[in-house]
Amino acid sequence: MALRDTSLPEAAGPTPVTAVPLDPAERGRLLGGAHHDPHALLGAHPVPGGTLFRTLRPNARAVSVVLADGTHHPLVSEGGGLFAAVLPLPEIPKAYTLRVAYDDTEQEVHDPYRFLPALGELDLHLIREGRHEQLWQALGAEPMTHQGVTGTRFTVWAPNAQGVRVAGDFTYWDGTQYPMRSLGASGVWELFLPGIGEGARYKFEITSRHGDRFLKADPMARCTEVPPDTASVVTVSRHEWGDAEWMAHRGDTPVHRAPFSVYEVHLPSWRPGLTYRQLADELPAYVMELGFTHVELMPVAGHPFSGSWGYQVTSYYAPTPRLGSADDFKFLVDALHRAGIGVIMDWVPAHFPKDDWALARFDGEPLYEPGDWRRAEHPDWGTYEFDFGRTEVRNFLVANAVYWCQEFHIDGLRVDAVASMLYLDYSRDSGQWQPNVFGGREDLDAVAFLQEMNATVYRRCPGVVTIAEESTAWDGVTRPTDGGGLGFGLKWNMGWMHDSLQYVQKEPVHRKYHHHEMTFSMVYAYSENYVLPISHDEVVHGKQALVSKMPGDWWQRRANHRAYLGFMWAHPGKQLLFMGQEFAQGAEWSEAHGPEWWLLDDDYHSAGDHRGVRDLVRDLNSGYRATPALWQRDTDPGGFRWVLCDAADDNVFAFLRFDAEGSALLAVSNFSPAVRADYRLWVPDSLPAWQEALNTDDARYGGSGVGAGQPGAVLRPEDGFLRVTLPPLATVWLTPVR
Repeated sequence: MALRDTSLPEAAGPTPVTAVPLDPAERGRLLGGAHHDPHALLGAHPVPGGTLFRTLRPNARAVSVVLADGTHHPLVSEGGGLFAAVLPLPEIPKAYTLRVAYDDTEQEVHDPYRFLPALGELDLHLIREGRHEQLWQALGAEPMTHQGVTGTRFTVWAPNAQGVRVAGDFTYWDGTQYPMRSLGASGVWELFLPGIGEGARYKFEITSRHGDRFLKADPMARCTEVPPDTASVVTVSRHEWGDAEWMAHRGDTPVHRAPFSVYEVHLPSWRPGLTYRQLADELPAYVMELGFTHVELMPVAGHPFSGSWGYQVTSYYAPTPRLGSADDFKFLVDALHRAGIGVIMDWVPAHFPKDDWALARFDGEPLYEPGDWRRAEHPDWGTYEFDFGRTEVRNFLVANAVYWCQEFHIDGLRVDAVASMLYLDYSRDSGQWQPNVFGGREDLDAVAFLQEMNATVYRRCPGVVTIAEESTAWDGVTRPTDGGGLGFGLKWNMGWMHDSLQYVQKEPVHRKYHHHEMTFSMVYAYSENYVLPISHDEVVHGKQALVSKMPGDWWQRRANHRAYLGFMWAHPGKQLLFMGQEFAQGAEWSEAHGPEWWLLDDDYHSAGDHRGVRDLVRDLNSGYRATPALWQRDTDPGGFRWVLCDAADDNVFAFLRFDAEGSALLAVSNFSPAVRADYRLWVPDSLPAWQEALNTDDARYGGSGVGAGQPGAVLRPEDGFLRVTLPPLATVWLTPVR
């Protein structure tokens, strides 16, 4: 607290006069933590006969005022920790300190109640309007120098509170000493505490309008204690970024016209026990070796229960401290950027948990959550939903999206559970929801919030992409906001994921009856800008790992797995693959143990099988990035053409992808265990020669080694048709020979 022991001798000066006692009601509110303006009672104020000094120092034995000339003047105890006196000074001194004596020490400190508000009128105006796009610079704990004194400004939004006080390890968690002042209609409370700095742990002690008193963590805290401890921590960032080149060029090509292949990671379990900085030594190298363009991090924001995987957030502005500090997390992002890898982060604005020390009923009333029970609670997750219709709540979330992109250089936000926000009747029965003003089930406030969030992020953070996890047929998820859309850059294609997994889980003999589950996605493929996700949600809770979903023996399962990945990488849309699936892990993911890396060890008898799948993923990514036909026209129907979409009896699919110059790739998938020799495929006359570019049945990947043609052979069409050999349970990519 930057306090110093002192033993100043008694000095001459003006003789103190006993102060007029506080009005009993005012005194009671002040000591009870229910006063809206403690600065009007504490500090220094002009009165008849001089200047009144009053301070609140619980447990102090004596308090003196120390003036700039070094003289000190004892204050008279008024009980309850209050000390006061009137000094015959013609004006309030510009600077003074307090000498506070306790039973075992004596300290000289600045008086917090002599300082003007450390938050400006513009900040308060923007907060009232819900338009403070850098809200974290106005609310929370901000170390600063104010009126020439170093300390920390504490601010919090609690409009329903009777009073708010700062409590921390520097007050032994008793808030009595530091009541905050209300800054009018904004609902913001503020107090500058001299001498409090980096590392101090704190909470806000709130007195509700009903007189209840409780401690709450700071909603805007940028650092928190490691769970299960819940205090907020004053922090200062010292990270110096080294990714200037990445940041300058990350938006050169719009994401829907660029390669975008994502490796989804749960940081605490990717390599259990590693910190952010240790992950920075391993994760970028691994992702770069496999050729992914981006990583997507499951939620990083602070959450109390690790088993929630980060999807029940209590600290929206602080990275989880389980793996290190905020600067440590920046170090990891920096390392990924310097390796040429973008960073997407899961963001959870749909709901928050009910922990009594966090956002729930923050000032004793519904605040971040709606007051209407029909809208406040999420029936599936036992959480509260945000009140998207309240300007300050919307501002809290919009600014949070900007915060991660601006302060942590995040390149994309994957927004969780968008469907649950869009529909008033989501998971609710009749009578449990109220229609909107037009009688519909759409949540108009949530729509406005998502539009504002997307528009603000794209305006403030060039090169960033927002991605919706949206599982319905809502129109215009990736349409710009000025055209009435939600404004996302990309949308998870949950329909493709569900249908294609349904297909590949069938025995090959039954697949002909489900053939169009693999082709239906092309009916709507250009309705939005899509990502094809095989995410963590598909490999938990009894759904089995990707390779374990496949039918047949171990060889057939791996072959199906490889063929499916080859089909996925060639299909219009971007790709996302969850960790462990890149080497055909057979077990479901466990957040406690992470990927089964031992499957790749030399002494494991099937290590070669798993390495083969990992090598395939590497080659899929390298081939994908080197072939503009696979990504340049993902949102252009002219970039795709079916070659064979109705060969249900054969379990075969074939299609062409074209780039902007007309160069093509032919993808052929045979989801039958039969080798199909001399198989005819139509190709354009303008492309007279082809060769195999990738074959998931290659022996290098653990396949049988059957090729579409002889190795290195040029295949030429006859009468407009190629005649190729289709390997069993395999996808083959063919490219034109120039």
